[in-house]
Amino acid sequence: MPDGEYKVADTQGRFAVAVRDGRKVSDVSWTPGRVLLSNRRLILAGNDGKRTVPLSDLRGLGGRQDANQSVARVSNYVSFDLGDQVLLVAAAEHEEFERDVYRALLDQRTVMAKHPAIEGGVVQDTGWEQARVKIDENGLNAALEGGAFVEFDLDDISGLDAAKRTVNGEKKPVIEVAHTDDEGTSIETHVAGEPNRMRFVEAWLRKGEERSSTNVDLSSRDREVLMALYSGVSPFEIPSFLGMDVDDVEETFERLVDLDVVEEVRVRREVALNSRGRNIASEAMNEQ
Repeated sequence: MPDGEYKVADTQGRFAVAVRDGRKVSDVSWTPGRVLLSNRRLILAGNDGKRTVPLSDLRGLGGRQDANQSVARVSNYVSFDLGDQVLLVAAAEHEEFERDVYRALLDQRTVMAKHPAIEGGVVQDTGWEQARVKIDENGLNAALEGGAFVEFDLDDISGLDAAKRTVNGEKKPVIEVAHTDDEGTSIETHVAGEPNRMRFVEAWLRKGEERSSTNVDLSSRDREVLMALYSGVSPFEIPSFLGMDVDDVEETFERLVDLDVVEEVRVRREVALNSRGRNIASEAMNEQ
């Protein structure tokens, strides 16, 4: 590999062309082969030959491109938007490969950061400084020039806004990320940079916002349990506090764990609200 280039992923998978010359392909077919990814390019090698895609040509990582049943039957794939073409790659380990794609695009790249821009609801007199970002399985980390280290855990992101702001006298895309720190304090960090880079930072962090969405189908019993937990009632006291049967509470805990609203702390069904659960419980209480 050329100087400065390194391998990020090497896996087996399938790939296809969903859009060619700006038009959707109606007869999409998958080609099995090897998928190689570096910090500079994507290489798709099949029986028909090899295709190399410079990551600098990538305009976005799109959503589903279900042109026909052949594509629709594949549950997970990554869409590479190249403008007049869209490539689909279904890797053997989808989540790992998708994370590797973001690593190839963002790891060790620099952005500008203002942290914290808001803390506990109060605007802070914080300046912009350079930051180096890194993708991990939990989210995105940013090492700030001044020594601070910011962790954007996807499970702790409750909101995200994108706009253009003046950063050090220049208009730039800015992402305003609402999240919580290790102590549970609500903070907002602002991240800015060149448009193409910020497009992928936003796409990755949006996954956290989606996780914390309060649009979950909960029963009245589910909401009662969530509000009790949010109010500080111990999981073991929930049956007597709500006048519910212990087995019914256990079933509710099971359902809330499956919905990724609470996380299991002990085998004895001690649970704790995560960021998503806190958001839902807070909204439920406001509706009372």
